[in-house]
Amino acid sequence: MPMPSEQSESENAYVLDAESATEMVRLTKQDQIITKYMQGLLPEGIDPAGITAILDIACGPGGWALDVAYEYPKIQVVGVDISRNSIEYARARAKTQGLENNATFKVMDATKPLDFPDNSFDFVNARFLIGFMLPPAWPQFMRECMRITRPGGTIRLIECEDMGNTNSPAFEKLWMMCARGFSLARRSFSPEGRNFNVTPMLGQFLQDAGCRDIKIKAYVIDYSIGTEAYTSMFENWMAGLHLLQPFLIKMGLTNQEEADELYQKALVEMMSDGFRALWYFLSVNGQKPF
Repeated sequence: MPMPSEQSESENAYVLDAESATEMVRLTKQDQIITKYMQGLLPEGIDPAGITAILDIACGPGGWALDVAYEYPKIQVVGVDISRNSIEYARARAKTQGLENNATFKVMDATKPLDFPDNSFDFVNARFLIGFMLPPAWPQFMRECMRITRPGGTIRLIECEDMGNTNSPAFEKLWMMCARGFSLARRSFSPEGRNFNVTPMLGQFLQDAGCRDIKIKAYVIDYSIGTEAYTSMFENWMAGLHLLQPFLIKMGLTNQEEADELYQKALVEMMSDGFRALWYFLSVNGQKPF
């Protein structure tokens, strides 16, 4: 099996361009707003005093992992991602923030066996894997999470169903293309291809892996114009919609001219006085039995 350093770009199943600087900026901002609306880095009821090691899977540019390392300097935090540029960026941020002693980052493909010994971590975090994790890959991924989690440790999965519910016709049309593309590519769990349909599966993933004491919590971000979250979410989807274009064209759902036209219309509609939008996501965590 190729080592992480030998992985080719073709092995990256991420829908967007994971090596893009635009995507790294988008993910960094997304990390910040999600952590803010979740009102904390760790789930309620998790005592950080009992944690010595945390793994963040698909960490991207390392935003959440670095926040944890800063907040809890006695905890060793490891972030892994298939994107070499993201990992190099995360390492550079760890160095400039003086967090090299408890924040490390490795290039690793989460769809393959994780390069860690059994029982390595007290807390395993995996957020928004739907961008690359195909439905058949989830059971093996969960087995790996259980293997590297210590008895009594926690695994947390966070996923969303779409890019939000809005009153922008162009935005909605682009989203429906995306949902259809995921369905055609067999990347979603939705029978009708209306959304990802991954959130109802999260508890089942944890249960089938052997977790107990499963807890579920839903979150919503109002990013209607004029709200506190508007600017950050507008920038998030402005970048995301542009980065989605190659995927939509590849799936035969549009062409470049139509994609550009819809993109520009969506931006205008999202900047209009009457723009309304909500984005939901779900956090589910479970405990590995002792």
